Amino acid sequence: QVQLVESGGGLVQAGGSLRLSCAASGRTFSTYVMGWFRQAPGKERECVAAITWSGGKTYPADSVKGRFTISRDNAKNTVYLQMNSLKPEDTAVYYCAAARSLSLRAGTYDYWGQGTQVTVSS
Repeated sequence: QVQLVESGGGLVQAGGSLRLSCAASGRTFSTYVMGWFRQAPGKERECVAAITWSGGKTYPADSVKGRFTISRDNAKNTVYLQMNSLKPEDTAVYYCAAARSLSLRAGTYDYWGQGTQVTVSS
């Protein structure tokens, strides 16, 4: 069982930055692929980025490539999402999630946080 708690969301102007954090419970954090997802009102949940068990490889979505960076610190049981050059279309609830296998599909992920709201004003 893994419990995930996100933090760092908020209101920011277009062009600004935010850093999301996701703290995981348990001793098995390094055995999970971690992903950040987002869901805007009326839209499906989409993967923003994923990172492998050791953090050696990352998989950002095309829509955020060059602006968002996913990273993890296994010693702190934490995964991060650094978001730069934010746009109004980035407005959504952001979730972190954990999976045993590498995937960008939400259905593959076994554990989810409660979500944190990110709002980007124009």
